[in-house]
Amino acid sequence: MKGLIGKKIGMTQVFDEDGNVTPVTVIQAGPCHVTQIRNADRDGYTAIQLGYGETKEKRLTKGQLGHLKRNNLPALRHLREFRVRNGDLDVEEGQELTVNVFEVGEYVDVIGTSKGRGHAGTIKRHGFARGPKTHGQSDRMRSPGSVGMCATPGRTLKGQRMAGRMGNARVTIQNLQVMHVDPERNLIAVKGSVPGAKGGIVLIRAAVKKPVQP
Repeated sequence: MKGLIGKKIGMTQVFDEDGNVTPVTVIQAGPCHVTQIRNADRDGYTAIQLGYGETKEKRLTKGQLGHLKRNNLPALRHLREFRVRNGDLDVEEGQELTVNVFEVGEYVDVIGTSKGRGHAGTIKRHGFARGPKTHGQSDRMRSPGSVGMCATPGRTLKGQRMAGRMGNARVTIQNLQVMHVDPERNLIAVKGSVPGAKGGIVLIRAAVKKPVQP
């Protein structure tokens, strides 16, 4: 099973032997502990639950502490599950996972929560065009325009792109190449950007859709 919980550190760039520059995102991934293994017979699905980020015991509930004490694990703040197939259960409860599970050159998917932008209009949120400035218009340049109809069915249809909360949503970036792995400092650098702000919690897993090699 290839998956880790990490924290976004920030972006930088790396150079190869030919001097080509590549933008990368540095993630502090792990060490993570296997807190529970779910199987299809008992839970209805197969998954591995990982814990990350040691904290004070007083910051967790007694139920959370009891869940971790089953395997003599420290107080872990973040618990996440990774769905796996039955044949990929190659870990045991209580086992520690580090960045060594990933190798330079392979592709991963990174899941995080995007930055919240607050309440935004249709131009900023969906890229709508504004209305004309001429012909007597003075207060409708950035309005969304018509959102319904006067005849049948005479209502606003579901799914209309309108103003609302922008960002602060779960986002998955697929097929990011691993450019560097530092086991001593628990760091991994992936090519490109990763959703979320600095310090945000992200999930790293093996790529589901690997890019076609040229």
